[in-house]
Amino acid sequence: MPAAGSITAPLAGHALRAPDGIAIRWEQDAITWAALDGTVHRLAAFLAGRIPPGRGLAMALPNEPALFLLILAAIRAGREVQILDPAWPAETRRAVLAQLRPGLLVGADGIVLPPRLGFAAVADALDAPRDLTRLPEPAAETPFYVGFTSGTTGMPKGFRRHQLSWLESFRGDDAILPIGPTDGVLALGSLVHSNFLYAFLRAVHAGATITLCRHFAAGAARRLLDAGAASVLYGVPSQLQMVMEAGRQPCAAVRLIYSSGAKFPPERRVALAAQFPRARFCEYYGASETSFIAMTGPEQDAPPESVGRPFPGVRVTIRDHDGTCLPEGATGLVFVESPLCFLGYATEAEATLLRAGAAVSLGDVGRFDAAGFLHIVGRASRMIISSGKNIHPEAIEARLQAHPAVAAAAVLGLADAQRGERLVAVLHCPQAVPARRDLVAGLRAHLPPHEVPQRYLLLPEWSYTPSGKTDFAAIRRRIAAGEGDPLS
Repeated sequence: MPAAGSITAPLAGHALRAPDGIAIRWEQDAITWAALDGTVHRLAAFLAGRIPPGRGLAMALPNEPALFLLILAAIRAGREVQILDPAWPAETRRAVLAQLRPGLLVGADGIVLPPRLGFAAVADALDAPRDLTRLPEPAAETPFYVGFTSGTTGMPKGFRRHQLSWLESFRGDDAILPIGPTDGVLALGSLVHSNFLYAFLRAVHAGATITLCRHFAAGAARRLLDAGAASVLYGVPSQLQMVMEAGRQPCAAVRLIYSSGAKFPPERRVALAAQFPRARFCEYYGASETSFIAMTGPEQDAPPESVGRPFPGVRVTIRDHDGTCLPEGATGLVFVESPLCFLGYATEAEATLLRAGAAVSLGDVGRFDAAGFLHIVGRASRMIISSGKNIHPEAIEARLQAHPAVAAAAVLGLADAQRGERLVAVLHCPQAVPARRDLVAGLRAHLPPHEVPQRYLLLPEWSYTPSGKTDFAAIRRRIAAGEGDPLS
């Protein structure tokens, strides 16, 4: 039976059940379920009056109460929430907004709110109305969210979802590892990223207390866990490893750990279990467009190199480029047929999506073993995954090659125990050697921080394919063999 209602529908029930219980914690501030329900009601009325139906609320805000409350209010009002990264360069933000055409912008060039505004002050700061008739909950099929993932051109790709896709995800999650009102949830990252937005909305929907932070800090997160502030932990592998290493003694308060965004290093699982001895570990494999594809649960006894079995309700097939299903054990493109898939792209996007009937593929290559576990052989195209973020190196290379001294550039993802992959820029500069600081400054002017490499190597001779293109595989082999002079 499909999930019913809307994501914010349970709020009123949570307010009646535990009016003085804490719904959201942020730094030293908190809001109760009763206050949250009332504040979301006020802000939803404000948004419904300012944004015409079919238009969205765009936000470029830090991870603060205004962002949390306005997300919930937009959902209740039936208005699409469009979450922009405040770290984007101004030109990127304006280009995205020109395509989205939101009905209202909060942050950046729109309504500016005071920094670090507390939960109690947000509605008044926006002059939201009081004592209005409660708005009806929107239908589950209502588009509610536009998030962004990296594109090969350097322009973020906006993907659109309706509520039902995540309501079904909640239901699948709860069938395996449910959470509820007795749980506290700690999300280690910003709601700009869809995996942490999912954690936030799942906690609110389930009536669990959620703790959010303005910025990730491993020591602060570990202190919260050691103090018993959360029983459920959401993070990407690099964050989880840093939180693990910040502890001096095992933490018995955590019962569930959810990891997503990249493969958690199998060799670190023993150390993670030693630090969180009661925790059951769950790892997700998926993408922004598909949501969850497969998961490794605590009872699966999955091979360490696999990404688990298909998520509940998701059908995964391995096919060739013509869309023909391949036999068990064969390696091919990973296709997904799922009620969790996105509605489509909200901004202009390159044609990376492959279709075979109702099934879609982002170009990942994998295979199933005899026990039904999915193994990913390669990621889509040349995508790099660093600290849980998808990075397309082509955009970085184009910016580097715009420097007059750079004749050719190859950005690689090299194995890193904490980040999964670490960005390394390999350059060919036959005429003059640029200053590293100038390259970094040029990239920072156009790209988000996580797409700016910190390590730069020079190769005096470049590797080309027979057709005259950069031979990335050859360059990777040369770097692995120790070639390349560091750029200072």
